[in-house]
Amino acid sequence: MNLPEFVTPLKDDEKFFFECHPGVTCFTNCCHELELSLTPYDVLRLRKATGLHSAKFLDRYVIIEPSEESAFPAYYLTMVDDGKASCVFLNKEGCSVYNHRPGACRTYPMGRAAIRRADGSIFSQFVLLKEKHCKGFLEKIEWTAVKYTVNQQLDSYNKYNDLVAEILQHKQIKNGKKLDKTELSDFNLALYDLDTFKEKLLQGELEGCKKLNEDEKSILDNEETLFKFAVQ
Repeated sequence: MNLPEFVTPLKDDEKFFFECHPGVTCFTNCCHELELSLTPYDVLRLRKATGLHSAKFLDRYVIIEPSEESAFPAYYLTMVDDGKASCVFLNKEGCSVYNHRPGACRTYPMGRAAIRRADGSIFSQFVLLKEKHCKGFLEKIEWTAVKYTVNQQLDSYNKYNDLVAEILQHKQIKNGKKLDKTELSDFNLALYDLDTFKEKLLQGELEGCKKLNEDEKSILDNEETLFKFAVQ
């Protein structure tokens, strides 16, 4: 694996120093001029922060672009046209949606790759992104990948992102399958536009899914449960 010079593999128990807070001179610098890719679970959490219907959230905050590297489109958080391409959720105090911030923001300065094995299990590999401009590495707080994952409440993000890997890394996709317009629309609806998916499910308007009876409607009571159903 050829990694950039500032990226190094990180063992689960390998130690590193890092802390990000308003006292660090580069605080929020990483919230400008970035291509922040959003996973379906990122969108689920950001919707909770904004209170918006998923369709409105996508229309207002997300740029959807075809990907040359994947059969699936890429979903990017829009940036403010302020000359610095600032994150739309950045304010003077920092992140205005901090409790629901995307997984990539939580994971930094680490990165995590998840590979789905043939038996359905997930192999994960952490890396450390030690960029020279980041002064957080001069702080004296010691971490390991496991401890940082817990501290940043990444378990749920990793759990639901790994569920989606069943689709993104499906055998047919690996063998070069291209999605038609209907399949791409279904992917967007079920995983990114969860509110509309829920509405169509209730009305029995989803092809291949019968209208839910009263007992089955319990899956709608919890977004995470609904998300699992959408993946399936």
